Amino acid sequence: MIFLMIFTFVFLPFASLWVYALLRLLSFVLIFFTCKSNKSSLKINLVRLNLNTMSTNKENQIIHEKVTPVFERSIAYLENLMVVVCDFTDGPREKPDPPHSHPHEQITYVAEGDLYFFLDEVKQKHTKGDIITIPAGVPHCIQSISSHVRLIDSFSPIRKDYLKLTDSRQ
Repeated sequence: MIFLMIFTFVFLPFASLWVYALLRLLSFVLIFFTCKSNKSSLKINLVRLNLNTMSTNKENQIIHEKVTPVFERSIAYLENLMVVVCDFTDGPREKPDPPHSHPHEQITYVAEGDLYFFLDEVKQKHTKGDIITIPAGVPHCIQSISSHVRLIDSFSPIRKDYLKLTDSRQ
């Protein structure tokens, strides 16, 4: 009887916290071991895992813009990080875009399509699921080899030049 009272008054009020912590640990273990055994499972499991721990900040709205008839992008940013979703619909191309560089570090995720990526004149083929890291100041460019390429670029610090371009178009 005493055990039941202690259980009822001590454990039950915290049961939801224990269950939540156990579920988070179980989710981490499942993701970790699944990723070690199957690279593509990571994408599926991370999308399905939603523990409502992310806060929402609506100060910076997502900016959608059509830069050219064959290039569109969506921009989201905070004070020190920018994410840009780029859609190219002019492939396959015979030649790469002109190389460019910038003082921002960049990580690019290939979400759709196939392309050649040139980093400091070194050509590499990339496809859906690949991640490319670009150090600050290094010349780089792409050449689409499929009809549609979607890249998700992350920049740090943010590309203020993208925001200025957006403001001048409005």
